[in-house]
Amino acid sequence: MLVIGAILYALGLLLIPLSATGAQLDLTAGLLIGLGMSGTSFSVVLGVIGRSLSPEKRSVGLGIASAGGSFGQFAMLPYGQTLISHLGWAAAFAILAASISLIVPLATLLYGKNAGVKPVYGSQTLSEAIHEARRHKGFWYLTTGFLVCGFQTVFIMLHLPAYLLDQGMTPVTGMIALALIGFFNIIGSYLAGYFGGFYSKKNLLAYIYILRAAAISLFMMLPVTPVSVFLFAAAMGALWLGTVPLTNGLMAQIFGVKYLSTLFGIVFLGHQIGSFAGAWLGGYAFDLSGSYYAVWLSCVSLSIVAAALCWPIDERQVARLNVKETPA
Repeated sequence: MLVIGAILYALGLLLIPLSATGAQLDLTAGLLIGLGMSGTSFSVVLGVIGRSLSPEKRSVGLGIASAGGSFGQFAMLPYGQTLISHLGWAAAFAILAASISLIVPLATLLYGKNAGVKPVYGSQTLSEAIHEARRHKGFWYLTTGFLVCGFQTVFIMLHLPAYLLDQGMTPVTGMIALALIGFFNIIGSYLAGYFGGFYSKKNLLAYIYILRAAAISLFMMLPVTPVSVFLFAAAMGALWLGTVPLTNGLMAQIFGVKYLSTLFGIVFLGHQIGSFAGAWLGGYAFDLSGSYYAVWLSCVSLSIVAAALCWPIDERQVARLNVKETPA
């Protein structure tokens, strides 16, 4: 899946400069890159890690992998901007396609790898696993929480620079804010995975959503200055993708790791639906009212809902898992 995703991703990047119509851009930047991102996303990568690590090491391992993805987000801003400034858009997309293609040889290293753990899978089928998860309330609570996560993060990532321009800030302020989100995301993702190995993952998820609501509320109430923007970016960055290792780890803890990629992929679908809604509704609301205020309020309200849904999640493994994973 990683190899196929990387190829589609690189192909989409290579064809973007050749897209002369809206339909062609939908095919390259939309369909090809969308499918490529899906094949190289957390649901695939973290599924491999979740199966390869023992339960006591899994949470921190997921945190390290999430921090790696966060570092890529942080590094992409100066990397991409440097390529565009010195080489132009077309050459930049070609080099980015070559960069994405590095996933192909790296993915081949995963074949046959196991970090000293032999999971006891049992005879459960995929359809049985999906049916089991579908009947578990926690599965839907996590999916809904992840939808909120996607709504907030993509709305902020796409619309924060425009919001800051609307408030009299410069484009440089928006770029620095996004870079700070990426930098503190590295720290936050790792720490979420680390603490998830010692404390209740559902409680940590709830705290992340509560702190997001608090950070956004303060940002709305305070005057918009470079200092308030940078403090908000640092706070949101620390809370940005800490939900990923905690949600994935909780899925493994409850349902086991045999079909972890599939089940987390379904939960991650909720995140992507929220991402679409945050991106589209942010622009639509601004076009209607000339303000992002209603969407910021929605981010706060949804964050409180997501936190409330985390508390009742039953973290105990399902009854089927009457044997634990044992060292190989």
